[in-house]
Amino acid sequence: MAMQSKARQRDPIDEVTALALERTSGEDREIVPAFIVRYYAGTSPGDLAEREVGDLYGAAAAHFNFARRRMPGEPKIRVYNPQLEQHGWQSTHTIAEIVTDDMPFLVDSVRMVLNGRGLTSHLVVHTVMRIRRGQDTRIAAVLPHDGEAEGSVVEAVIHVEVDRQTEQETLDAMVAELRAALGDVRAAVGDWEAMREALRRSIADLESSPPPVEPEALDEARAFLEWIGSDHFTFLGYGAYRIEKDGSGDRFAPESGAGLGLLRDPDGRASSEAFLNLPPPRSGGPSSRSGGPPHGGEGRRPDLLVLTRASARSTVHRPSYLDYVGIRQFDADGRAVGERRFLGLYTSGAYNRVPRDIPLLRRKASEAIERAGYPPNSHDAKALQNIVDTFPRELLFQISAAELFETALGILHLQERQRIRLFVHPDRFGRFYSCIVYVPRDRFSTRIRLVIQGILEETFGGLDTELTVHLSESVLARLYIVIRVDPDRPPSYDLAELERRVRAVSRTWADDLHDALLDHFGEERGTRLFRRYGEAFRADYRETYSARVAVLDVEKMERMEHGGGIEMSLYRPLEAGEGLLRFKLFQAGRPVPLSDALPMLENMGLKVEEEHPSKIKRAGAPRVWLHD
Repeated sequence: MAMQSKARQRDPIDEVTALALERTSGEDREIVPAFIVRYYAGTSPGDLAEREVGDLYGAAAAHFNFARRRMPGEPKIRVYNPQLEQHGWQSTHTIAEIVTDDMPFLVDSVRMVLNGRGLTSHLVVHTVMRIRRGQDTRIAAVLPHDGEAEGSVVEAVIHVEVDRQTEQETLDAMVAELRAALGDVRAAVGDWEAMREALRRSIADLESSPPPVEPEALDEARAFLEWIGSDHFTFLGYGAYRIEKDGSGDRFAPESGAGLGLLRDPDGRASSEAFLNLPPPRSGGPSSRSGGPPHGGEGRRPDLLVLTRASARSTVHRPSYLDYVGIRQFDADGRAVGERRFLGLYTSGAYNRVPRDIPLLRRKASEAIERAGYPPNSHDAKALQNIVDTFPRELLFQISAAELFETALGILHLQERQRIRLFVHPDRFGRFYSCIVYVPRDRFSTRIRLVIQGILEETFGGLDTELTVHLSESVLARLYIVIRVDPDRPPSYDLAELERRVRAVSRTWADDLHDALLDHFGEERGTRLFRRYGEAFRADYRETYSARVAVLDVEKMERMEHGGGIEMSLYRPLEAGEGLLRFKLFQAGRPVPLSDALPMLENMGLKVEEEHPSKIKRAGAPRVWLHD
C-alpha cells in the first residue's frame, strides 16, 4: 500500500517537462525540457506542489526565452508583471529574472536589494546551469552540471516572486538596484585573489620594514592580518591612500590605480564618496560621560592597525556595515603618511571563536582580565571571562583594552541584579555609537525595546540603527544597539541622565511599590513586606491606586493580624466632589457580602453609588478582600 501511495504522488517537474515536450518543437524540444529540469532542481518540492503546472511551465519557459541570448560577462535582468497575452503566462506577483555568470553571493545580494525595499519573497528559484552557446550567443545546449565541456560556461539563473509592484518607475528602479548590486558582486569576486595578494604584500612589508611600534604590538598585528587572510574575512574592497594636508587638517587621498573590488577606481560604483571619505580618526578616547570623542585631526596617529566600520552598508553577501581594516604606512621618521585599507565582512569564524583564539582580541581580553586582579579559577574570574567571551564581537574588535575592562567590570558588578544598565561606546571616528543595554527579562518586551531604541536614536541624532537581542539563561536580556550619526554634528549627552531615562520607561508599578515601602518602613522591614506584597496586587488594583496608596493599605492589612481580620478606612480623595466620601473595608480569608455591608452604611445616612472590589494575594499569608 505504501509503495502504491508513493507511486501516485505528483511529480511537478515531470509534469512540467511533459508539458514542455507537447508545446515545443525543433531544437527547443531537446533544450527546453533539459532547462526546466535544471531550473527547478534546487527548489523545494513543497513550493512546487502548491503551484499549477501551467504556471510552473510559464515561469520556466519565459525565463528560458529571456536567457536565450546573452553575451558572456553581461548580466541580464528583468523585473515585470507577467500578463497572459503579452508574456504567455501570468502571476499575481512581480517577477525578477536574472541570468548571469555564476559567482558567490548572488542570491544573498539579490535578496538584500528586494528586502531593502520591504518586499516579501514568495518564491525563489535559483539554479546553476552549464550552458553552451553558439556564436550568435543563443543557447545551443544545457549540459550536465558535473564535468567540463568545451565552449560551455556556468551560468546562474535566478527567479524571485515578490509583492506586486505596479508603477513602471518602481520596476525600473529595482532593475537598476539589482544591476548595481551584481556589479559590486562581480567587482569583489573578480578582485578576490588580488585583494588577498595585497594583504600578503602588506604582511611581508611589516616584516621587511617594521613600523615604529612595540614589538609585541607588531607581532599581534601581523598575526591578526594572517588570521583574517585564513578565511576569517570576506574581502570586498581594497585601496591605498596617502595622507595629505588640506584646510581642515589631514585627509586621505586615494592612490590612482590601486583600488580593487568595491574600491575600484575611477568608475567603480563603490569608489564613491561614501567609501573614500572615511574621516581620519578623532584624537582622544571615548568619553563615558558626555559628548563622545572630541574633534581634531588624527591622520598621523601612530596606531598600526585601525579596526572599525565603514559608513556604508555592504551590497554583497549580507547588509551589514562594512568592516574596515586599515594598515598605517610610516615614513623614515616614524610619521604616518598613508594607509592600506581593506573593506569586507568578518566571517562566521570571527564570531564563533572565543576572543582568546583571535589575535589582537586575545591581548585585549587578557589585559582586561589581568587588570581586574581576581584569583585564577575564582567565581569572579570565570564570570569576567564569560562576559568577555560573549561581549558583542563587532565592538570588541574596535575598543581598547581599557574600555573593555571598564565595561566588562560594570557588567560583572551588575551580575544577576534586576536592574537596567546602559554602556555607551562612541567610535573614534565619531560616526557610530555602540550601546549595550541590560534589561530584566521579565520586563523585556517589544514595546520596551522600541521605546529604548527611540530614546537612544533621539539622543544621538541617529541616521540609521542596527539592533540585536541576546537572551540566555541569565535573568537579564541584552540589547546591542549601534547608531550611525552625522560625524559633523556630534551629540551632547549625559550618560547618567540617559540611563535614568532608559530606566524610567521600563519602570513598573512594583518598582514604585518597592521604593515606597522602603521609604515608609525602612530598608529591613520594607524589603520583607515587599516579598509578601510585591506580586499581591492584581492589575485592577494597580490601575486604580498609586504605590503610595498601596503602602497605606499594606499598613492596614498588616494590622489585621492583630485586629480580628477586619480593617477599615474612611477618606476623601483630593478630586472627590462635594458630599462624596470613600470607604475601604478589608477582610481576610473571604469577601464581605454586600447584603451585610450596605444596610449598615445606609443606616448611617450614606448612599452607596459604586463599589470596587479587589482580591489581594499575599505571599505566605491569607488572602485579603478589599471593598472600596
